[in-house]
Amino acid sequence: MTAVRRLVPGLVLIGLLLPAAPAYADATLFLGITPTPENRAARGFSVGFGLLVLGFEFEYANTVEDLAESGPALTTGMANVLVQTPGVGGLQLYATAGAGLYREELAAHSETSMGLNTGGGIKVRLAGPLRIRLDYRAFRLQGDPLHKTYQRFYAGANLAF
Repeated sequence: MTAVRRLVPGLVLIGLLLPAAPAYADATLFLGITPTPENRAARGFSVGFGLLVLGFEFEYANTVEDLAESGPALTTGMANVLVQTPGVGGLQLYATAGAGLYREELAAHSETSMGLNTGGGIKVRLAGPLRIRLDYRAFRLQGDPLHKTYQRFYAGANLAF
């Protein structure tokens, strides 16, 4: 036990003396489509940060309701982990997975529960900190939604800082 008590302060001191890895943050505003069950507009935003190849983000999105096509509104708030390549030649690929809450609504039907998502995409540098982000997500909804699985494709303006 005394060896552990000596080791922990030493490791903390070494960690404080080592140079920190650069942290990067970004924010995205996006527009897209959800083809479940019919194409409907989706919009939202995300904010995140990354350390080398690992990143974290929070994402909020809303898909509009279409009563004529029985397309429910879907609102999601997800926390995601990203595994991403370093930016090479202005391109950065990533894969993502996360969990959070959703609300699905169609006419009198309403369901709120937890959901999971997986996906991936690419960030393409335009000029300076401005990038285009292209993204695909598949959502798996828990509870009793009208549709257990949703997909979303989007393009967004991404600002790195």
